[in-house]
Amino acid sequence: MKRFSVIGAGKVGRVLAQRFHVSAAFQMQQILNRTLPSAQQACAFAGAGTAVADWAQLTPADVWMLAVGDDHLAAVCQQLVKQDVLQPGNVVFHCSGSKASTELQAATAAGVAVASVHPVRSFANPALVAADFSGTICSIEGDALALDVLSPALQSAGATLVQISAANKLLYHAGSVFASNYLVTLIEVALQTYAAAGIPPQQALAMAAPLARQSLENALTMGCAAALTGPIARGDLETVSRQQAAVQCWNRDTGELYRSFIPLTRQLASKRHHSEK
Repeated sequence: MKRFSVIGAGKVGRVLAQRFHVSAAFQMQQILNRTLPSAQQACAFAGAGTAVADWAQLTPADVWMLAVGDDHLAAVCQQLVKQDVLQPGNVVFHCSGSKASTELQAATAAGVAVASVHPVRSFANPALVAADFSGTICSIEGDALALDVLSPALQSAGATLVQISAANKLLYHAGSVFASNYLVTLIEVALQTYAAAGIPPQQALAMAAPLARQSLENALTMGCAAALTGPIARGDLETVSRQQAAVQCWNRDTGELYRSFIPLTRQLASKRHHSEK
């Protein structure tokens, strides 16, 4: 069984480490975090591994996961290479959605196979994700050797794999941002707009929740064009114009956001109308 170590076990790192351990895909070895208590908590979550908080304590492993922030990937990889624990045939992979495996150039120069693995999930609640990981789509790209090692390990952990192009990582991840991060921001904007209209917070949430849930469910099951409702879908463009002006008067940024949705929503509405002819 290949030895597996982790650098930067935050939410994503902890979940993947736990799934690899439970499925016996790899043998957990070390988890390096900024602080020892944090590394110890990550080991406890994973159910295995030795916690370390000093680069000098790292020992050789066959597979390394770098689950650190995007902006730190290159520097962390360089630091790992400096520790002289990597050997030809090892695998180093990161978990960034936006950056490709080419970010690990220092490992490549050291003769190590590299890859990126990005689980398409929200990790706001790591325990819930770990318990319900089966079927999670993970996008992968990288060296053939790295993918040969990681693909069966991820599948045994319950992942469904989608291979993507390194050149398309930013665009691919933008899709995930729209589907997750910006969707959350949009709900917050809706709640703030209700508040500006004098609706109390709890009442605003009670109003927004069923609309958001049903609209999302309709879009996913019926298709986005068929799921579209509201003034643009009805062709009430005068209402849209007056509403945009009211929102702009209240909050400029929110007004511009509302404006930016108008042409895209009109395009979507035209698809629905065309299909009904």
